[in-house]
Amino acid sequence: MEYQNAVKVEQLTKRFGKFTAVNRVSFTIPRGEIFGLLGPNGAGKTTIIRMLCGLMIPDGGTATVLGYDVARHPEEVKRSIGYMSQKFSLYNDLTPVENLNFYAEVYGLYRGERDARVEELLGKLGLREISHDRTGSLSGAWRQRLALACAILHNPPMIFLDEATAGVDPVSRREFWDLIYLLAGEGVSVLATTHYMDEADYCNEIGMMYQGELAALSNPDQIKSNLPGVLVQVDCDRPVEAVELLEKTPLVKKVSVHGAQLHVTLADRDDCKTLEKTLKRADFLVNSLEVVQPSLEDAFIAMVEQRREQNDANSSASAN
Repeated sequence: MEYQNAVKVEQLTKRFGKFTAVNRVSFTIPRGEIFGLLGPNGAGKTTIIRMLCGLMIPDGGTATVLGYDVARHPEEVKRSIGYMSQKFSLYNDLTPVENLNFYAEVYGLYRGERDARVEELLGKLGLREISHDRTGSLSGAWRQRLALACAILHNPPMIFLDEATAGVDPVSRREFWDLIYLLAGEGVSVLATTHYMDEADYCNEIGMMYQGELAALSNPDQIKSNLPGVLVQVDCDRPVEAVELLEKTPLVKKVSVHGAQLHVTLADRDDCKTLEKTLKRADFLVNSLEVVQPSLEDAFIAMVEQRREQNDANSSASAN
C-alpha cells in the first residue's frame, strides 16, 4: 500500500449519544516521526486511538492509517499496525519467550522467521536475562518491555502506544522512550498518548487535547514559546501564602505552586523587580527569582485556562 503520511486525520469526530468525545480533530504523522497526544483523562485521546486502530467507527471526518481508510478497511489497519496499552496484554503463567512465541503465531509468522525475530527482540529490548522467568513475577518495567516486544513482533511500520508508560517509574519510562527512539530511527511511525507532560518533549510534534478538541498542535518548543508573557520562578518562604498575595497583585497574570517554588507569569521582564519588592514588602523571604523557559505543563495549564475563559464567555453570550 502506497501512502504519503503514516496517519492522516481530517475533522475526525466521535459521539456517544449526546456527548461528543472527539470533536473535529485534524493532524498528520509523517513516516518515521513520533506524534504525542497530550491531555488529561477523558480528553478523547484513547477514543482517537481506538478509531485509528480500526476498533471504532468515526461518526464524522476521515482518517487513514498507512494508506487504509479506518472506516472502510479496519481489518487491513489492524493487520498492519502494532498496539500497546497501559493494560499489558500478557499471559502471566507463560514465560516471556512463550508469550513472544504465542503472539508470533497470532501474527502468522513462519517458524524460522518467528525464531529469528524472537531472538532479535530479546537482544534489542534487553529481555534475555528474564526470558525464562514467569511473566507474572516480573516488575512493571520488564512487563512493559515485553509488551512492546509483543506489539512489534511482526515488524509493523506504525505503532500506537496508549498510556503505555502509566504506572512505571521515571527511570524505566526514560529507558522505554530510548527504545521508541530506536524504532523511529528505523523508520517506524509512532503515535503515543500520555498525561505525563515531560514525555511530550520526546515527540517530534504534539497535539494538546482538551474536552475532545485539539487545542494546540505544534512541536514542543514552539508550544512552550507561544505561552504569553514572561514566566518567573520564585523561591520564597510560605509559598501558599505568597500565592494568595500575588493573585491580588495587578501585575501578576497567573501564579501557581510548583513543588516548593512558585511559577509567576508577568506581562514583561521589567516587572520582575516590582514582583520582588511586592513580596519583600509583605515580609516574604525571597531566596531567588529568575526568568525561566515555560514547561509543557505551564503551556497546558495556560491553554486550559484560556479555553475555560472562552467557554464561559460563550455561555454568557448565549444566555444573553
